Formats: sequence, structure tokens, C-alpha cells
Amino acid sequence: MALAVATITIEIPDDLSEQLTQLGDRLPELLRQCVQQSILPAHVYRYILDFLTSQPTPEQIAAFRPTPEMQERLSTLLAKNQSGNITPTEIEELNEYERIEHLAIMLKLGNLPYLTRPSTSNS
Repeated sequence: MALAVATITIEIPDDLSEQLTQLGDRLPELLRQCVQQSILPAHVYRYILDFLTSQPTPEQIAAFRPTPEMQERLSTLLAKNQSGNITPTEIEELNEYERIEHLAIMLKLGNLPYLTRPSTSNS
């Protein structure tokens, strides 16, 4: 099945035109990303950003977990995936949760030296 293609003509400043020309065939995908809604609800990203900007201690980083709501949604997606009853949109959502989990693991691994170093006393 062929993908329908539309042609759009817009007026833009010359300097922007030069930058867009350099993008070549990546431009349609970049435009798609700009207009596409987030895969996960905004409050999921907000929860993570609020945590990261709160200047968490190494112990708080180690204890960081998804909310119960996030855990429940992830369990639902995993069950649907395992049963083969998952939609393409839900696959994208599951992939996004997996990316977030990977970032959390990397953050915790980077935090590990702070948790394992011997404590020093000020006595």
C-alpha cells in the first residue's frame, strides 16, 4: 500500500531555508515529531522531571520508582504484549516506558559509587 504524499508550500526566511535544506529527507520525520502528541501522558514526564530537578540525594535516586499508576499501566501493556493483543500505539507506549526504565537504570548505575564509598566521619 503506497503512502499518500501531500505538497505544502510555505514562505520562510532564507537562513531557515538553508538549514532545512541541509536536513534533506529527514525533514518529514522531524516535522512529524514536532506535531505528534507525546506517547505517554504529560504527568508521567512531569513526575520524572520533578524528581530530577529536586536535587535528589544518592539514597533518593536509588529508591526512585514509578508511581503505582505507571506500574499498573506498564503491567497492562506487558500482559497485552505477551498475549498478542497489543495495538501499534500501545507498542509505542511500551517502548517509551522501556526507554525511561533504561534511563533510570543508567542514573542509578551512575549513582552507585556514591552509595558504596565508605562514609567519613567529622570527628
